[in-house]
Amino acid sequence: MILIVDDKPENIFSLKTILELHSFPTDTASSGEEALKKILRNSYALIILDVQMPHMDGFEVAEAISGYSKARDVPIIFLSAVSTDKKFITRGYTSGGTDYITKPIDTDILLLKVKTFYRLYEQNRELNEIQASLRSEIEFRKKVQAEILERANELHSILESIPQIAFTTRADGNIEYVNREWLRYSSSGHAFPSIHPDEEDLALQWGRAVASGEPLELELRMRRKDQEQYRFYLLRAMPVKEGQKIVKWVGTFTDIEDQKEAVRKKDEFISIASHELKTPLTTIKAYVQLLERDMEETNPVKTYVERTLIQVRKLDNLIADLLDISKIESGKLKFNKHSFRFAPILSNAIEMIGQTYADYTIVRKGDAEVDLYGDEIRIEQVILNYLSNAVKYSPDIKEIEIETSVTKDNHLYVAVKDFGIGIGKENQAHIFSKFYRVEDTANRFQGLGIGLYICAEIIRRHQGKYGVESEPGHGSLFYFSIPLKRSAGGNEPTGAAEAPLTNS
Repeated sequence: MILIVDDKPENIFSLKTILELHSFPTDTASSGEEALKKILRNSYALIILDVQMPHMDGFEVAEAISGYSKARDVPIIFLSAVSTDKKFITRGYTSGGTDYITKPIDTDILLLKVKTFYRLYEQNRELNEIQASLRSEIEFRKKVQAEILERANELHSILESIPQIAFTTRADGNIEYVNREWLRYSSSGHAFPSIHPDEEDLALQWGRAVASGEPLELELRMRRKDQEQYRFYLLRAMPVKEGQKIVKWVGTFTDIEDQKEAVRKKDEFISIASHELKTPLTTIKAYVQLLERDMEETNPVKTYVERTLIQVRKLDNLIADLLDISKIESGKLKFNKHSFRFAPILSNAIEMIGQTYADYTIVRKGDAEVDLYGDEIRIEQVILNYLSNAVKYSPDIKEIEIETSVTKDNHLYVAVKDFGIGIGKENQAHIFSKFYRVEDTANRFQGLGIGLYICAEIIRRHQGKYGVESEPGHGSLFYFSIPLKRSAGGNEPTGAAEAPLTNS
């Protein structure tokens, strides 16, 4: 808006008409005092100010305006018909005027000057808005940075207070912070501690984790700079995300040497105890079998002897599993691999379960007439374990399905399905772990939670895959797949390469 200040109404009318014809909004004041009041209340893009006015001339008004912080930068054009001398023009500029036009007014020149000043006002207003926006953005960024710094300091305080070796990295995996404990193991705050020469290069493993964006968890051996002995540590690193974007990583190394030693001693005890139990149990089993064989069918005691023999077999299987566990842990689990037909192995396993659990129906699906290369006794052990688990965990629906097929990648696929209690999603990833038992069923069903762990190791040694699909209340499907025997002329799979354990 343009403010026109003149004590003569006819001058105001003519200026107002000219400006409004060219779409400039206007306001008017007939005295200096009125102009100053309006300037205090309103904002103007330009002031056209007459010099000769009673009580308060234009120069005095301009000087007063220059004292208002709100209006000191508003351009002022002086209009004068009398004060045309150089000294008056000079005073106009020194009192705060931006331009000085003498009367009679050239309308075209006035309009050009008004357009110029109005355009400058609009540009200045836009710049002020941009400046205000930038200032607001800067303040916001300062606030966010302060919050981030506060959170980082809080995280660093936590990491300094824990006994583990702790660190954080940027999103690209480059280390940005390490706690004091870190420097006991590494000479640099920007390089990972040295690990045992037999371990896979830590930098490579870390690079893969960063590239995948998945949490990293692995066991490795490290030592302090002032010590020679290596100890086992558990490295856990988790990505920190904002939305879907990884902004940093937080990781710790936890000393697990004592836990590893405790597990070793426990495994050693299990191995010794299993071996010590095996000999007397074999003798007991032999005597009970002889006793059963020599008894007449009509002897009422024979039933109890048969039940005793069933329990002895269960105990014998349990000890065999414990021995397998100790062999797995010591790397001494042997495999006698050769070529064999799978169908007889499957039929034998189904027959054994059928004899033991006569009230269950086992439905076979698919074709099992294939050749395999591996340890047939161990493969049969897996099938027996899957079937016996299916029986155990489906006490109400006494039907089990076993399906076999050949996959597109030339693997034998075997799946055992029951219609029992099922397994929750949160437990499926751990079901093949050693000594793991689902908490909800641990009190209802007997077992040590080692059978599936041994099955996983057997399948792994045959370069196969295994897993479970289940839903609570709707049964479970346990499966495995192993490579078929290669065609004549090719090399047999040897099982020498160790495939990583993969819980499906």
